[in-house]
Amino acid sequence: MKVLHIEAGRFLYGGAQQVAWLTQGLARRSVQNVLVCPEDGEIQNAVAEGTVIHAIPMRGDLDLGLITRLTTIIRAESPDIVHIHSRRGADIFGGLAARLAGVPCVLSRRVDNPEPRWLAPLKYRLYQRVVVISEAIGRVLVSCGVTPNAISAVRSAVDATSYDLPADAAWFQQEFSLPKDEVTLGVVAQLIPRKGHRYLLQVLPDLLAKYPNLNVLIFGQGPLQSELAEAVARPEYCGRVQMVGFRDDLRRVMPNLYAVVHPAEKEGLGVALLQASACGVPVIAAAAGGIPEIVLHDRNGFTFEVGDVDTLRQHIDRLLSDQALRERLGAQGRELAHSAFSIDAMVEGNLSVYQSLLNP
Repeated sequence: MKVLHIEAGRFLYGGAQQVAWLTQGLARRSVQNVLVCPEDGEIQNAVAEGTVIHAIPMRGDLDLGLITRLTTIIRAESPDIVHIHSRRGADIFGGLAARLAGVPCVLSRRVDNPEPRWLAPLKYRLYQRVVVISEAIGRVLVSCGVTPNAISAVRSAVDATSYDLPADAAWFQQEFSLPKDEVTLGVVAQLIPRKGHRYLLQVLPDLLAKYPNLNVLIFGQGPLQSELAEAVARPEYCGRVQMVGFRDDLRRVMPNLYAVVHPAEKEGLGVALLQASACGVPVIAAAAGGIPEIVLHDRNGFTFEVGDVDTLRQHIDRLLSDQALRERLGAQGRELAHSAFSIDAMVEGNLSVYQSLLNP
């Protein structure tokens, strides 16, 4: 089998990392990989050895010339399947190119925002299958008019082994200027409204007063940076809530957290929550989008209804007051990350989709 992957992302974040792992897993199963990516795409250095790479101009939704460039490559490579992994023009233009070349096409969808009902049925006819990273995203597409039989769910993976590291309290406390008796919660998300930081900020003053050793680190970048920084500087947060920006060493940071809190209003899946589980760190998250598919209530964390700040407060309070509960949820989360959310499970899921198209 030969699969041609199209990934338009320039950086090795989220979806692009999943594509790199997918090529590695497919190569171990004797599948040939071809990658089409931007000229400066970091993914070129992360895909499986032996992957044929076509680094081409990919300028986004208005780059009509991309159709011709992709069609030429698809015809030259003659793959069995074209798998489109990203948007930025690659989704529609890649689908059209595969159609022109006469090759079956699969599209991965990683976000849960709805599309116009007049557009979605037309757009998704370009693909023989749509791979969604959560059942929740699949339900959104069906509500937009996409045929349910065209949708397959394959959850994103986490490299559980690389996150399963011991805590390093001395380094952690020095790195973030924390006291030796600290108990620290983390929020790992873009600083945008739908990630729900405001809900956590509502409940923190009472919790900070009740637990003098409680600290909170807010990781990430985004347009709410200034607003959130101004908010946490207020007296009710006692100087124990820090904005720490983007970190590329989360696998070292996360094992030191007591829990990860994620009060998002919308979420396709939430890879950072998988990473927390791989580290043995419990998760407290809103039951938004695909989150309940990876945060199993009272197994690797707790969930609550979006915006329910009273229940959010109760879950945090319960976890902070019960170390044994924290350890149980953490251990079960680590087990889940190594089984249900492994790279092998993700690779096998995608391979099954390919085989169902080639051998119906």
